[in-house]
Amino acid sequence: MPRPLRFVPENGLVEITTRTLQGRLLLRPSPELNDLILGIIGRAQDRYGMVIHAFVVTSTHAHYILSPTSSEKLARFMQFVSTNIAKEAGRLHRWPEQLWSRRYRSIVIADDQAALARLRYVLAHGAKEGLVDDGPGSWPGANCIAALGRGEMLRGTWFDRGAEYKARQRGETVLARQFATSYDVKLTQLPCLQHLTRSQHQAEIRRMVKDIEEQAKAVNLAKGRTPMGVAAILKQDPHSRPATTDRSPAPFVHASDKKTEMEFRAKYRAFVDAFRAGAERLKKRAAAFVEMFPLWSFPPALPFNAPA
Repeated sequence: MPRPLRFVPENGLVEITTRTLQGRLLLRPSPELNDLILGIIGRAQDRYGMVIHAFVVTSTHAHYILSPTSSEKLARFMQFVSTNIAKEAGRLHRWPEQLWSRRYRSIVIADDQAALARLRYVLAHGAKEGLVDDGPGSWPGANCIAALGRGEMLRGTWFDRGAEYKARQRGETVLARQFATSYDVKLTQLPCLQHLTRSQHQAEIRRMVKDIEEQAKAVNLAKGRTPMGVAAILKQDPHSRPATTDRSPAPFVHASDKKTEMEFRAKYRAFVDAFRAGAERLKKRAAAFVEMFPLWSFPPALPFNAPA
């Protein structure tokens, strides 16, 4: 089945998911990997001006809630983040093969109620799977809970590996942090929560996390499940893979009701129709390039089409 065309409506909100190859634990948390991941995300945000609302990195996948200005900016941001995380995690865990199973999946969040549901979903990682027993805030991987709930700073380290390589080629001795730069990851409140003050927003996030914790404890009790715990998580072999995975099919769009979903599907169909018409005109060379494809699209084998 082909991938859907990359489509982000104007002022759109998206949830991004990236998964490791075969579900292997190649993103298993550690202080060193967490620092590297935050540095990469911070560097990418500084470079591409991406608005980040929330994120979490688990041992097997990562989720981001973003507000990209266009699908091109989103593609460049995710290419930078995914490529560099793969390099650093591969170097750290001695994994010479590809790290990601496929290109990232982008799903539009179509309304405010769906946005709150997806925020809760991202915050719940670690607790909802029964991995940590002290609530989602105790997940040892890179995540946004402390920053959103308590205003703590998210800071990581970016290493300029290209500069390191050139220095070694010149015969220079490279010190451990000679080409390291610290970057902060800046988080922005969801559009539907912009009316809250900073303290009100933090209180709302803490309330949401507390509710997630209580629900996770109830599910663990009902299932007779004992959480793995942080110590056991950190001891896992990053090359291993889970015996089973609980994954449901990805939805076409995150929408809180059928009407909103159908409205988005209509927009997407119009975009696809315009793209197909552009492809036909391209075959016949029947129009100038800028008139062939819809704005904010990726024409086949041609540059990104944006307004002059």
